[in-house]
Amino acid sequence: MNVMDKLCQLRFKDEKIALGLMSGTSIDGVSIAIVKLKGNWLNTKFKIIYNVTYEYNSELRKEILRTVNPKTGNVKRICQLNNILGRVYAEKALKAINEAGLDKRDIDFIASHGQTVYHNPKIDCIAGYKSRSTLQIGEPAVIAHETGIITIADFRQGDVAAGGHGAPISAYADYIIFRSMEIDRAIQNIGGIANVTWIPKGGGLDDIIAFDTGPGNMIIDTLIEEMTNGKAKMDLDGEIASRGEVNMKLLDYMMKHPYLSQKPPKTTGREDFGWNFTRKILKKALKMGLKWEDIIATATFYTAKTISEAYHKYLPRKPNEIILGGGGSRNKTLVNMIRKLNPEVKVNLHEDYGIPAQAKEPLIMTILANETLSGNPSNVPKATGATCRVILGKIILP
Repeated sequence: MNVMDKLCQLRFKDEKIALGLMSGTSIDGVSIAIVKLKGNWLNTKFKIIYNVTYEYNSELRKEILRTVNPKTGNVKRICQLNNILGRVYAEKALKAINEAGLDKRDIDFIASHGQTVYHNPKIDCIAGYKSRSTLQIGEPAVIAHETGIITIADFRQGDVAAGGHGAPISAYADYIIFRSMEIDRAIQNIGGIANVTWIPKGGGLDDIIAFDTGPGNMIIDTLIEEMTNGKAKMDLDGEIASRGEVNMKLLDYMMKHPYLSQKPPKTTGREDFGWNFTRKILKKALKMGLKWEDIIATATFYTAKTISEAYHKYLPRKPNEIILGGGGSRNKTLVNMIRKLNPEVKVNLHEDYGIPAQAKEPLIMTILANETLSGNPSNVPKATGATCRVILGKIILP
């Protein structure tokens, strides 16, 4: 059977096994989920067979961080890293398949998000042409070639082509997984950046509100690396933050960031909350004579506060339930802060619904890729600002 015949058969296959790949704005590694999928759209059923996160080695992580920094990145680095990350993703995919006790022939397709290099939701004009822009690297042609598996990737570009931000990308899948006839839910991901999907009870896809609430782990992680001279990449379990006190003066300064007062649809990234903003916070905090524990505590509360304030400002009403996911959901201090700021709301984790925190985003990629194969549009124009619904993703044949 040639690959085109296989692709045609795959569209109508009753049950598929997919491998999702995700590397987020935290740039800590590659998260993988191997998922059994059945049906599509509202009939989608899924079961996570295996999930794992492989950390980047320190040299590769530094190279990625240099590349995504506008001051140190350049065209050559982006071009080279695009190919290299494709090889890394392929290598990790094959490793995960082996660890799961599967053969690569068992995998029907790979769904890869790629590594965001730059995200510009603002409309810029170049040579008379106006457009928003976003770029994810980790060449899918390399993944398909190295693994021999059909690869579906680059999900954001279709939405950008239709005038949208290309994000948040999770809203469609969140609706499939968490819609309810009884309660309003806020599906809150806390990765490097934090984003929410508001799903009102009994609502349809057009009733969803989704946007980036602001920083997730990005500022906290950067401060931890600075504090430990690169020996640690995160505040494990929020232990350091738990020993500190929130400084309200520093918090008030941070809450003045202009992104927080923008109305949805809106998205953000390292360009707003990366090292430049963190450096300003750190400079001010040290000038105030704050201890490191207090700086980390304040940065952690900042994430919790921006999430809660976003609900108050931009959602029709407080949700009945908040479902937390992403790496930030493992920060016990951050989770406790969110609970205290929302005492009347039930706060659960993705694990309470059988979805490991690190598996959620690669799971989303598999659902989006399955919609690509099914020919279903999977963006949410109300969330992204796109002019219409479009099919997302590019299909690469090995």
